[in-house]
Amino acid sequence: MSKLSAHINNIALHHSIFALPFAYMGAFLAANGVPSWAEFIWITVAMVGARSAALALNNFIDLKYDKIHPRFTKRPMVTGEVKPWEAISLIVISFAIFIVATLHLAPICVKLVPLAVLPFVIYPYMKRYTWACHLVLGWALSVAPIGGWVAIRGDLNLAIILLGLAVGIWIAAFDVIYGCQDVEFDKAHQLNSMAVRFTVEGALKISRVMHFISMLCFVFVGVLLNLSLIYYVGVMIAIFVLIYQHKIVSPTDFSRVTQVYFMRNGLVGISVFLFTFASLMM
Repeated sequence: MSKLSAHINNIALHHSIFALPFAYMGAFLAANGVPSWAEFIWITVAMVGARSAALALNNFIDLKYDKIHPRFTKRPMVTGEVKPWEAISLIVISFAIFIVATLHLAPICVKLVPLAVLPFVIYPYMKRYTWACHLVLGWALSVAPIGGWVAIRGDLNLAIILLGLAVGIWIAAFDVIYGCQDVEFDKAHQLNSMAVRFTVEGALKISRVMHFISMLCFVFVGVLLNLSLIYYVGVMIAIFVLIYQHKIVSPTDFSRVTQVYFMRNGLVGISVFLFTFASLMM
């Protein structure tokens, strides 16, 4: 059980609340209601498999930095609770689960697997080369709603592309904030981030603009899909959460960027999904 717990912590399974609600949102919008139980289950399996592989891969590739990072001393791979070969095994198994799940969804899904997997593979290397690393993480998360939609309908339209953009920009902006905490470490080890490139103050301003754009995209999704007013209640809740999140950080104080802060971001996805569902059911 302790080994299982270590692997769960290594992939931060509870953080699935960031991606899953948006995957469900894409699926429910595509079905214009509730998808079948089979589709719902296979979308869930695909998301958990893909995300588990992505997190394990990121921790494996970044291990040499995590071992010397003061904030990551308790990570399972740093402490040795999870061995490198175990992480590799989990990555292979998780990707296999992801592929099997796509085979049970719309036929085009399995053909798009390389495109979905690409950001997972390249993201861990991005900080070594560019301050735009946060955007690659956003790209990885944008796959969630787009994947949910494609799994049901097998096509794309402007609304779902905007939803993917909204989610991608939303998570990228939060990654900018988290990156600000590591600016001195990144400078010392020749790593890149928006905080390194534009200063912490500049990076926080950029993240606010990004979150504003993200919320605009959510609004346009509602307009394009003719969602009812209740959908916009969810968007407003998300806006209030974002405003609060930005108010409690400053260029000189990140003491409140804790696990609670991190999990509170999940309220954005959950609220927007629940109110989307309510809108579709009315």
